[in-house]
Amino acid sequence: MNSLLIVGTGLIGASTGLALKAAGFSGRITGFDLSAAELLIAHESGAIDEVVSTREAALEAARKSDVVLLAVPVLAILDWMTVLAPVLKPGQLVTDTGSTKVQIADVAQRLFPSSAGPRFLPGHPMAGKESGGAAIAEAGLYQGAVWIFTPVDVESTAEEMAWREWMSAIGTKVMDLEPARHDQLLAWVSHLPQMVSTALAALLEDTFGDDPDLRAIGGRALREMTRLGSSPYSMWRDVAMTNTAPLANSLLALEQRLQHLREHLRTPELREEFQRANKFREPR
Repeated sequence: MNSLLIVGTGLIGASTGLALKAAGFSGRITGFDLSAAELLIAHESGAIDEVVSTREAALEAARKSDVVLLAVPVLAILDWMTVLAPVLKPGQLVTDTGSTKVQIADVAQRLFPSSAGPRFLPGHPMAGKESGGAAIAEAGLYQGAVWIFTPVDVESTAEEMAWREWMSAIGTKVMDLEPARHDQLLAWVSHLPQMVSTALAALLEDTFGDDPDLRAIGGRALREMTRLGSSPYSMWRDVAMTNTAPLANSLLALEQRLQHLREHLRTPELREEFQRANKFREPR
């Protein structure tokens, strides 16, 4: 891999560029973002070497790149896949960082069907922060994180293998999952916690607003439970729209569990719930 185009130079895109450079990548990294400010910050930080400022210029850069990384929300990824498929050549690789994978994998099988043409490797780094933007990107973001792939082809090309190797080089543990399995697990370990934090923070805002007493006594538990409430709707809208059923199922299960807790606040069932929770937190 000698050249990379990053579409979306926010937290994930810019961090990937910084991480690759820190790991010794010496190829050319080009960046595109709808936000001129994000592009400028990513360029000034050294995450990207070259800026393209229009969609047309980004497509031209894609034609010249070994790998195209789509580091944008899921619906934008699906749009870019449609635009890129007709213009790329055999040997080129497109991959992504989307938080859901079933729809992306389905579209990849339709738009990138031939091993003789350009390839698509669906991916998802399990790393991030509660807010986004190139200004908080860092080369060490992926240290110790898992980078999940949900490949649509049995055999990997040289570019796919090279990309996997670079993801290992930046500090991640590379892992493969089936797309449906990915979306089911992520509904529980990522999407549900986000919705819980959002609901709690919104409820507290509606109930207490700027109440100084609440702000004064709210400690670590409050900060940790509402931290994800700062996440941008623009990203989570796409997650909710493309992983609706698994997320709805996990929310329903939590609703039922909360009802169970509410009904047993004064019974031994509450102790048993704490015991189950403690067991989940034990080292395995």
